[in-house]
Amino acid sequence: MTPAGSLLSAHGLRKAYGPTTALDGAEFSIHPGEVVAVMGPSGSGKSTLLHCLAGIVRPDAGEISYNGQELTGMTDTALSALRRSEFGFVFQFGQLVPELTCVENVALPLRLNGARRKDAERTALTWLERLEVDDVRGKRPGEVSGGQGQRVAVARALATSPRVVFADEPTGALDSLNGERVMELLTDAARSANAAVVLVTHETRVAAYSDREIVVRDGRSRDMERAV
Repeated sequence: MTPAGSLLSAHGLRKAYGPTTALDGAEFSIHPGEVVAVMGPSGSGKSTLLHCLAGIVRPDAGEISYNGQELTGMTDTALSALRRSEFGFVFQFGQLVPELTCVENVALPLRLNGARRKDAERTALTWLERLEVDDVRGKRPGEVSGGQGQRVAVARALATSPRVVFADEPTGALDSLNGERVMELLTDAARSANAAVVLVTHETRVAAYSDREIVVRDGRSRDMERAV
């Protein structure tokens, strides 16, 4: 059953890789504008949960509902289109395209969705300014610091005005000062756009930016807000 008012939810998710069980009946829900931290030790299944929710990995069993649509029954083409238009992604190491400048990296998802180069780069520059890194617009990822690169990655994730942002250990490669600033900028920008953020982390200081925490252990999830 989909929780009332939720934008994205999952029920009874199961996923195994050979003999290894990654998810064993995991549950999840998130509302528009909400930041939910998915926590747990290494190997607990938290990243697998994120990948299933984002339509990157198909679960072996269970249901995933996004905005009234059942994701598990969608074709790969439909899921790909959904990820381009409705979802944004921030990964631990940014995963920027090294051959492109920072402004071109941020504009890339817009271009893939059919926007003209000039319009896409105008939008990209707006987001670089908002993330306080417009001064690196013409530089390539290898010419900027880790903190700057991760802000560029956040700008890229938000440039398409996604309804859900998936952030997998977004500060894992940063020092504490840069990590704090990236989290401030990410959560403030997402909340102002009423976008939901699924935040995978093992750091309590990062989880502190969330509205709610879900702990994953041995493939099972526990919503700490509802825990007794």
